[in-house]
Amino acid sequence: MTTREATAAAVLDKEDLRATVAHALDVDVDELTDDVSFIADLGVDSLLALEVVVVLEKKYGLRLEESAFPRITSLAGTYEVLSEKLRSA
Repeated sequence: MTTREATAAAVLDKEDLRATVAHALDVDVDELTDDVSFIADLGVDSLLALEVVVVLEKKYGLRLEESAFPRITSLAGTYEVLSEKLRSA
């Protein structure tokens, strides 16, 4: 693990991310397992999905490209996108 990867891992705590996304989606943290689908399982619409992206951008101080949006459909996918973005920042 490089120093940059270690920094990204330190900045991106999965349980903190889980709490942040659960709050943005207005669901219980326990409902937000790694693989639950925001859309199919939680009924998230496009407007709420965009709100999650905005919350994440503000919290982590970064800009997510639209090309990453299709991967932000579960906690696992969201974690991967943010980890990659933070490592490349």
